[in-house]
Amino acid sequence: MLNKYARAFFTRVLTPFAAFLLRRGVSPDAVTLIGTAGVVAGALVFFPRGEFFWGTITITLFVFSDLVDGNMARQAGISSRWGAFLDSTLDRVADAAIFGGLALWYAGSGDDNALCAVAIFCLASGQVVSYTKARGESIGLPVAVNGLVERAERLVISLVAAGLSGLQTFGAPSWLGVLLPVALWAVAAGSLVTLIQRVVTVRREAAEADAAAAAAEGGAA
Repeated sequence: MLNKYARAFFTRVLTPFAAFLLRRGVSPDAVTLIGTAGVVAGALVFFPRGEFFWGTITITLFVFSDLVDGNMARQAGISSRWGAFLDSTLDRVADAAIFGGLALWYAGSGDDNALCAVAIFCLASGQVVSYTKARGESIGLPVAVNGLVERAERLVISLVAAGLSGLQTFGAPSWLGVLLPVALWAVAAGSLVTLIQRVVTVRREAAEADAAAAAAEGGAA
């Protein structure tokens, strides 16, 4: 849902910056790699230590590379299958680092095995949600469903909650600490619903495609 509207807005906002990078000779692939490295560093350096505010700030600074690199490729007229593949693959790496960093916190100093398991479920379900769409499309199906909680929602919910929880370091009310656990449970539940939505959609589309193919064969005979 957020992906549909927020992406268009931020693409317009970041277009001048993308054009600036192109004029400086920076390639879209370099932006993709640097952005992912920044997200991974922010998640795995700060989150396992419970420094959620600074981790969120660092991740947010780099996460917009996902919009900038594609914008650069379109402006330069060099969009390619390789660029799309690299971008999609490194998105999965970045997502894994974010939820992996949260899981490490709860497995260590956070001392909450249940939330550690929820964070791991968020990591795994996010990967599978993305896989179902990619796999469905690879066998020729449109997978015409957005789903309740896609990547944009997972990141916004988790990072906003983590950042607000991290404000406790600066003397903010202690109740802010409950936001991150609530967010993780919400993302986990939403990801499960989205996974079911996509599986049901692929099953329906596959059945329709098989029926159409069988009818075409029968007509040809």
